[in-house]
Amino acid sequence: MKRQALQELIRWKNRPAHKPLIIQGARQVGKTWIMKEFGRTEYENIAYIWFEKNERMAALFSGDMDTDRILLGLEAEVQHKITPGKTLIIFDEIQACPNALTALKYFNENAPQYDIVAAGSLLGVFLHEGVSFPVGKVEFMNLYPMNFCEFLDAMGEERLCELLAKQDWEMAKVFKDKYIYYLRLYFYIGGMPEAVSQFIKTKDYEAVRKAQKDILAAYKEDFSNHVPKAHIQKVAQIWDSVPYQLAKENKKFVYSEVQRGARANTYETALEWLIKGGLIHRVSRVSKPAIPLKGYANASGAFKLFMVDVGLLSAMSKVDVRALLEGDALFTEFKGALTEQFVCQELQTMMDDMDIAYWANENPARAEIDFILQLGRQIIPLEVKAGANLKAKSLSVYREKFSPKVEVRTSLADYKKTDNLYDIPLYALGYLKEIIEE
Repeated sequence: MKRQALQELIRWKNRPAHKPLIIQGARQVGKTWIMKEFGRTEYENIAYIWFEKNERMAALFSGDMDTDRILLGLEAEVQHKITPGKTLIIFDEIQACPNALTALKYFNENAPQYDIVAAGSLLGVFLHEGVSFPVGKVEFMNLYPMNFCEFLDAMGEERLCELLAKQDWEMAKVFKDKYIYYLRLYFYIGGMPEAVSQFIKTKDYEAVRKAQKDILAAYKEDFSNHVPKAHIQKVAQIWDSVPYQLAKENKKFVYSEVQRGARANTYETALEWLIKGGLIHRVSRVSKPAIPLKGYANASGAFKLFMVDVGLLSAMSKVDVRALLEGDALFTEFKGALTEQFVCQELQTMMDDMDIAYWANENPARAEIDFILQLGRQIIPLEVKAGANLKAKSLSVYREKFSPKVEVRTSLADYKKTDNLYDIPLYALGYLKEIIEE
């Protein structure tokens, strides 16, 4: 499989004076694979250290932080020489050895010639629990599930991605049925590498579902093993409620629908745990679409929650495989929940530092824009249509109120630009930034 994040890793390697890199992301998004693939293709050898239940490494990092001493210990562990520029040092499941996280500071200060990448399950949670290393001594990269174009590439359809990258809309229209077929498949399989791999190997939808259920079970196990006891039930309740809340007409997250009478202050810690663990994304409502977008988050605290992966949402929602044969029904299933999840996921992987929110207006007319994006100095409304019906009352209300310079609507309809409105097919959404810049 090809992952676009490999290019980001290569840029990190080629950047002068780069610091140790920490890769964050939910369990099973491919962190270990991408670190090893990066080492295999860009270095002569790899010094791979797996910290989980590794007593030798726990002892090595429990001493002083002398980098020469640590390097000798690492060489003894991997049984070969570690050479600057030629060896990639990989620290996997680094959260199991907090002292190794601390050591990254000393590698940056005293041995910057060594290339180190690190990752671990629920690392976002551990980093927020006060693990000792100074900000500014490491770099971060987020890894997400495979996006739609990575999925197409894995299916052997890289040429379909090339057409979209070239914005050859006439040719893309010729292959529209193919794009939509793979989009339906992606809604079912999603972008978790293990689920994609199972489909490629077996072409068996049940094998895909088993892989997804195994991942979901592993997440539940993480709740039991890592969440403070007082919050385990609350974390599980929020997690289990996300598919239902997304299937509502109004997808705003409501605490009282997690448990009758529940309030925000009861569930805030549990919610933050899921967000920091990379398992869910929070998209806040803004009162005004202006820069900085985060500064206009609604005072009421209204927000939507999206899952890490559309395939996992499909599995939790028990989407039947027969839905793949029912035309475009999958896109409108559960009031377009899978479609909005897909859009959120594509936006996350497209540009990691892009701020994402949504906007809703109660009076005088009810209107809601599914996503508001801050791209550089631009604020862009993005309306999601689950089918090919392009009626967009909410976009009209928004346009009248804010006069945006750029508007985007995404659906199953073909690409079209009318004045400042871009109609971008769902399957081409990953190229939104390039399309607008063009």
